[in-house]
Amino acid sequence: MNQPASTPETPWPVGKVNEQVKGWIERLGYLWVEGQLTQVNVKPSWKLSYLTLRDVEQEKSVQLTCPTDLIRGLDAPLKDGDRVVVHGKPAFYAGRASFSLWTTEIRHVGIGDLLARIEKLRRTLAAEGLFEPSHKLPLPYLPQRIGLITGRGSAAERDVLSVAADRWPAVQFRVINTAVQGANAVPQVIDALRTLDADPEVDVIIIARGGGSVEDLLPFSEEALQRAVAAARTPVVSAIGHEPDSPVLDNVADLRAATPTDAAKRVVPAASEEYALITEARSRMAAALRGWVERERRSLATVRSRPVLADPLVPIRAQREEVRRALALARRDISFRLERETSRVSALRAQVSALGPAATLERGYAVVQVIPRDGSGPEVVNSYRQSPPGSQLRIRVGDGSITAAAMAAQPAD
Repeated sequence: MNQPASTPETPWPVGKVNEQVKGWIERLGYLWVEGQLTQVNVKPSWKLSYLTLRDVEQEKSVQLTCPTDLIRGLDAPLKDGDRVVVHGKPAFYAGRASFSLWTTEIRHVGIGDLLARIEKLRRTLAAEGLFEPSHKLPLPYLPQRIGLITGRGSAAERDVLSVAADRWPAVQFRVINTAVQGANAVPQVIDALRTLDADPEVDVIIIARGGGSVEDLLPFSEEALQRAVAAARTPVVSAIGHEPDSPVLDNVADLRAATPTDAAKRVVPAASEEYALITEARSRMAAALRGWVERERRSLATVRSRPVLADPLVPIRAQREEVRRALALARRDISFRLERETSRVSALRAQVSALGPAATLERGYAVVQVIPRDGSGPEVVNSYRQSPPGSQLRIRVGDGSITAAAMAAQPAD
């Protein structure tokens, strides 16, 4: 049957609201729920006992209402921090508007079951590559500030701080104290991790706890914490200090330390060791420098012992003699060529003189040229037609020239 709508004119009374919510919730039926017990409030004189079941990875919880006889019938008494699976039906009490889980069965989660779940998670994360070396971030050589997540006043906190200060007195820490076991551990550690990861002055983060039972270390194998560590941009060191059953955090973290003390040694260099390395390096550099100077000194002595350095003018004199010989040869070759070419020119000149017009003129021949009346240059007379009567002639003989006039012109017989 549909309920009438709630309007400003027809509002529902509180009792009706509670009854409606009760009906919605109780329609969920029976459920199996797993979590970690906190605030176990049990008294033998009570008919009902009240417990809080908290989510192991988040700040969320649900109230349990359980018959006290049911709790007394368990093989082991319930205590804060127990991992349990409960069977119950969600219930809403309309009178006080409170929600709880009416519990009909409670089972402890066995160690074997917990370890099996841890190994399953380990295989899942390994398949995703979160354990691969390529996914690990390198630690800084000398961190400016170290973030430390650990329990308040714990031995792990004292060990990390004291060992780090002994190794490097100037080291700085930002410490965030959280729960390291129980239902509050995972959300508090994740919040602290995100706070330190967002701090630009924090170069590396140590999550430390001084060991414990398998149940105590369960928070460090919860998936939510592993995802947060894998997503961190700052290197994370796992220092849980429990060798037999290492938590999954040891595999996901960028570095696993056996103990909190080991974490301090791995993260903070020892000043005394660094001073010793510097002293050794200086000694080796000085020895190398002395060796280099000695080798260069011997090389210089070898060079100085060579004849060319004993008398630097020896090569100059040798080259000077070579230049002189070359000059003498050049002069000889040039003189020879000049003489040969001079004789050749003289011979050619004699041939030219013998074949030239001057020699012909000296043998009694003459060259007749007619001088045109238009003032142009004289022309050699090759035909009688070039010098008609009255033409001005120029007759060149061996030792001069004669100017004459043509009296007559006739062809040869």
